[in-house]
Amino acid sequence: GFPDESYRYEYPAPTDPALSRRVGSLLRDAGLDCVLDQDRGLDHGVFVPLMLAFPEADVPVVAMSLHRSLDPEVHLAMGRALRPLRDDGVLILASGMSYHNMRGFRRGGGGEAAGTAFDADLGAAVLAAASAEARAASLRAWTSLRGARDAHPREEHFLPLLVAAGAADDDDAASRIFDDVILGAKVSAFAFQPTAQAATT
Repeated sequence: GFPDESYRYEYPAPTDPALSRRVGSLLRDAGLDCVLDQDRGLDHGVFVPLMLAFPEADVPVVAMSLHRSLDPEVHLAMGRALRPLRDDGVLILASGMSYHNMRGFRRGGGGEAAGTAFDADLGAAVLAAASAEARAASLRAWTSLRGARDAHPREEHFLPLLVAAGAADDDDAASRIFDDVILGAKVSAFAFQPTAQAATT
């Protein structure tokens, strides 16, 4: 159902088999089963943001799927398991969207953007938490945020944020790095980075 040209994009980034194996090992050590698939291509949720961030496609990419359970705790645990990769300079990029209701886009009609209440509550959950565990607790209970199921009738586009949050620890500062209205819906993006680094960026 997408325009023809959207099926012609290519993003020939190299992969990193050794990093793939390490990811698998870290997940299994945390009690999370996984299967390595060296033949699967990159989903649009992976290559579209990377085309903007690294247009030369010269950064090795290891993509990871969501867990089929869609359990928030499992995705927080995935992030915690992958936390050691950050010490090796691996960027953990969680691609999703803070609002993803296809029927909700463009329905604002000039009034308040769709998902505004959810975005406010989500921002508070991410940015105001006193610790990584407090943040995880708020995100674990994400369906209690105002408008949660309107913003995400299904949670596939929300759960990547939990992986990123799980990979952050108490020494990391959370920040909102994107804040705008897209197709009539309020959308935000967040980053977690060491406090000293966050203060200089």
